[in-house]
Amino acid sequence: MPATAVESTEPTPSLIAESADVDARATLGASTRIWHLAQVREDAVIGERCIIGRGAYIGPGVRMGDDCKVQNHALVYEPAVVEDGAFIGPAVVFTNDEFPRAVTPDGRIKGGDDWHAVGVTVRYGAAVGARAVCIAPVTIGRWAVVAAGAVVTKDVPDFALVAGVPARRIKWVGRAGVPLHAAGGDRFRCPRTGAVYAEEDGQLRELESAES
Repeated sequence: MPATAVESTEPTPSLIAESADVDARATLGASTRIWHLAQVREDAVIGERCIIGRGAYIGPGVRMGDDCKVQNHALVYEPAVVEDGAFIGPAVVFTNDEFPRAVTPDGRIKGGDDWHAVGVTVRYGAAVGARAVCIAPVTIGRWAVVAAGAVVTKDVPDFALVAGVPARRIKWVGRAGVPLHAAGGDRFRCPRTGAVYAEEDGQLRELESAES
């Protein structure tokens, strides 16, 4: 069925497909689109101009910034925090139970008071590839890229490209998401934008134009 406009005080209303399930207590920013069979739970906050793909799940209280894309069948469990401009690929999973069990040690099924939820944080501009799994608690740094199928078990630095099981850094990337080229010493250059970066103590920073 076609997406239908929902009443909003924003200049441009959000769009929610008829088959989507968006709790009345969720907050959606202007021009955000929720596509078929997606579910957005209570108290989730989604910013402006976001796209939530078919069959995606956004858990209770999840916080998502502006201009994010969550692709089909991604599972974003609470208490995840996703900053502006982040990309979450198809069938990505963000866990939230550090020590998962269905029952307590005495065999009683667990309830909400029997475990402490931990979340995944995705920083500004980062991208998580298709079918990657991020094991909370973990932070994906600014402009980082998690390769498709990776399993992230520890924090990912800004501008890092990580891959594998468990995920390890294999390259640096720039804002364009393209692997950087070595430019001598501790410098790296983006082949697409020409931006120059410097590595120090396992971290990468983008240089000011005067330094590059």
